Amino acid sequence: MVITFVSNYINHHQIPFCMAMDRADEVEFHFIQTQEMEAERVKMGWGVDTTALSYVTLFYEEEEKAKRLIADSDAVIFGWGHDIELERERLEAGKLTFKLSERIYREGQWKAISPKGLINKYKEHIRFRNKSVFLLCAGAYVASDYNLIHAYPDKKYKWGYFTECKKYTIDELQNMKSDNKLVITWAGRFIKLKHPEFAVKLAAKLKSKNIDFEMNIIGDGDMKSEISGMIDSLGVSDVISLHGFMEPSKVRSEMEKSDIFLFTSNYLEGWGAVVGEAMNSRCAVIASKEAGAVPYLINDGVNGITYSDGSYKDFEQKAVEFICQKVKGKSVDKSDILMMGDRAYETILNSWNADTAAERLVRFCRTYLNNGEVELPTSGPLSRAEIIKAPGFKRTMQEDNHLQ
Repeated sequence: MVITFVSNYINHHQIPFCMAMDRADEVEFHFIQTQEMEAERVKMGWGVDTTALSYVTLFYEEEEKAKRLIADSDAVIFGWGHDIELERERLEAGKLTFKLSERIYREGQWKAISPKGLINKYKEHIRFRNKSVFLLCAGAYVASDYNLIHAYPDKKYKWGYFTECKKYTIDELQNMKSDNKLVITWAGRFIKLKHPEFAVKLAAKLKSKNIDFEMNIIGDGDMKSEISGMIDSLGVSDVISLHGFMEPSKVRSEMEKSDIFLFTSNYLEGWGAVVGEAMNSRCAVIASKEAGAVPYLINDGVNGITYSDGSYKDFEQKAVEFICQKVKGKSVDKSDILMMGDRAYETILNSWNADTAAERLVRFCRTYLNNGEVELPTSGPLSRAEIIKAPGFKRTMQEDNHLQ
């Protein structure tokens, strides 16, 4: 069985899934890269040597080979960065196809009323709704967006970005966190939708309560001077280490030493791969439930903490309550935090990982190609995506409402 994945470029968020597909029994797997990676992503450490990956075909260097794979593969996954005409012939022929998508109305579902937009959505998503095409929802609010335009009826499934899933020994798990200070980390681009200022303000609040902690803020971007100035003005330079961009492997190393990971992106964040990475690193994650990955990965109060409506007030209240529930002098009893980190680690290890996603996708393809039936798990990757209400018009007017 030949399965091909078409997307803009290969990166560390996709490689674990691709490697798992490449290892699958009786599967010939291909990844078609349609464009070169942007300089900013390369600067962030996302660059990949595609010559080292035998399953990668560069569309712009081997166009005929790529088009043959798209036309003839038993199943094709279409992601981002390609001409939709590459899909048309395959979809018209009714061949098994998956569309992998983040939200199409992140800036507000009210944009669905645009006549021009609806025409484009019809061409790309609606006209083949009764063909053998299925939607992989890379985010909890994706199904809601597509439900508005009646696309992929009863064919929307949970999906995401399956970053590296590390399996630690019991000794490694026990020794990876410090017994002394509480360690908190935030990582991402310094842009408005990711709200790095939330981390700085929380540091000031914890310091005012005499909590013994250290915070790492990793990243760079347009808000760097603002964040640096805020650190100085709030007097938290002694508890915050401000790092620039780090290679993904180094970010993971910092996560492994951290007790808590802060994920403060708003509704414009389609997924948020760092959530899964932090959970796999045994961090208790405090996250905005507006971001795409969070409702899929985090069960509030069980394997992480979520806050609502992008509210700093709710974020601070939940974070302070969670961190300060057991304080002895200046130190925090980390037992509950570590227990939540254990459950977060188990979530990734047992379900939300590349091996599970690949195994389920291969099984789906075999079953469908053999008898036209769909076999789905009850939860996790490739289970049915429920329709979750997305942030409404009022919420989208409360912030700088554009993608960066």
